[in-house]
Amino acid sequence: MSIHRSLTSNSKLERQRNVLKRSERIEKLEDEGHWAEGDPVFGLPTTKVVKARSAKKKMKKEEEEEGTATEETSGKE
Repeated sequence: MSIHRSLTSNSKLERQRNVLKRSERIEKLEDEGHWAEGDPVFGLPTTKVVKARSAKKKMKKEEEEEGTATEETSGKE
């Protein structure tokens, strides 16, 4: 039997969203320098939403590179 959707974990609500709220878009545009105080809040340009990727793969690659680099230098000694 499956669990009712209202009884599931709240962590599922913290997933990546495709659309930002107006205030979030304004903050992002301010950071990029495309919006200043006093500019109209209607008709804002779209902002690109970058998905957060896990750092596990990147860290694994770095560790492998470091491991091969240390093996190469230890073999030269």
